[in-house]
Amino acid sequence: MAEVRAWRPPVAGVREVFHAHFTDHAYPMHAHGTWTLLIVDDGVVRYDLDRHRHGAPRDVVTLLPPHVPHNGAAATARGFRKRVVYLEGPQLGERLIGMAVDRPELADPVLRRRVHQLHTALAAPGEELEAESRLTLIRERLEQHLRHAVAPVPVRRDPGLARRLRELLDARTAEGLTLTEAAAQLHAHPSHLVRAFGREFGMPPHRYLTTRRVDLARGLLLDGWPVPEAAVAAGFCDQSHLTRHFTRVVGVGPGRFTGSGRPRGRRPRARTG
Repeated sequence: MAEVRAWRPPVAGVREVFHAHFTDHAYPMHAHGTWTLLIVDDGVVRYDLDRHRHGAPRDVVTLLPPHVPHNGAAATARGFRKRVVYLEGPQLGERLIGMAVDRPELADPVLRRRVHQLHTALAAPGEELEAESRLTLIRERLEQHLRHAVAPVPVRRDPGLARRLRELLDARTAEGLTLTEAAAQLHAHPSHLVRAFGREFGMPPHRYLTTRRVDLARGLLLDGWPVPEAAVAAGFCDQSHLTRHFTRVVGVGPGRFTGSGRPRGRRPRARTG
């Protein structure tokens, strides 16, 4: 039995996302031009890498380097479920390939949780800023592992940078922006940008942007805009995207919110000229 789902998200550095459930498929020796970031949700994957036998159980993160052949098969008859993110080569760089060959399994609960959160964001349309933010912290931790220097990352306070990012997010609430764009405009490393913002305001940049979009949608709905149109105008992909976040922030969906008070006024006419 085989169940697969594959797609290419609009997130810089991610070549492909691949979710699969296999019971009897065995991968032959093969190689990728990307880094393979793998977590297993059920079962165990056995594989050979550089003539050494390895295993990928549920509690580890597996990082396979580009250009190095490997195979893979289920360790038991029940098969395995896995989730993979294929990262472009520059995301980690060739200098770390040898280190990844020597140590492809990373037993790190924090990293495992972050990779799971990355997959959740990648599977949800409209959550590209969250995915990019999570990926930059994952990349930072992977590099620490490969250099055998995993330790708590000191978070240097940078309130000025955090406020400038907040102003940028406020100015582009509906339009949105990527973490790469923000880092370039503010001349800061992406991971420092995420950490500085979180320390200053108690939430990551993507969550702040989402709450600002919910606020914008609330105003449009109270002005009489239909939910689908308010969703797109506020920067959400569609009505379901708005409903998911609106319910989490406000406590009710946008339909119940607009029907809870006095009758709505007419939708304002668009300005002309």
